[in-house]
Amino acid sequence: MTGSAHRVGRPLQRLGRLLLGRNALRRPVDRIEAAVIICLVAAFLTVAVAAACFAGHLCQSHRAAAARLRPAVAELSQPGPVASSRVPAARAWWRLPNGTEHSGILTTVTAPAIGDAPAGTSVQLWLDRSAKPLVPPPSPGDTIFTALLVGIIPTAGATVVLILCYRLCRMVLDRHRLARWESAWEATGPRWTSRR
Repeated sequence: MTGSAHRVGRPLQRLGRLLLGRNALRRPVDRIEAAVIICLVAAFLTVAVAAACFAGHLCQSHRAAAARLRPAVAELSQPGPVASSRVPAARAWWRLPNGTEHSGILTTVTAPAIGDAPAGTSVQLWLDRSAKPLVPPPSPGDTIFTALLVGIIPTAGATVVLILCYRLCRMVLDRHRLARWESAWEATGPRWTSRR
């Protein structure tokens, strides 16, 4: 037990020495750079975990939305398009599992297959509990693809932004290091290069 606790404590001790250690060769600028790296890694991990959680939530909400819908088959009463609709639409009727008939206007949003279909064509649609046609649920493949995009795009964007932040910080710190080195060389250099 103490051996494993000792091994777990070592990375924390190394991290503490990196940031707070009293090495004579480590400058304050080096400690600042180490702190910036730790903050950027923590920010990356936060974004990656948040994106993964959001992708999981999106998959779950798509699954729940699909579970609330039930498939039905409608028959077009007349060919589309209906003049009063802005999107291509057609009048149709459909039968519920309890035998009652409903009729209404189906659009290409709620039943993509209507297009220019003639009257009498059977089309697949999805109904909610009140027998109202709704947008078809996404397929499992579409859901997985969307979740991957939702997880990958923010993580990749955060990676690019954090790398740019590190490069900018490193550029500023390197200028500071070079200025300090040059001032130290101006103080020390004449003693080394003077002729005796």
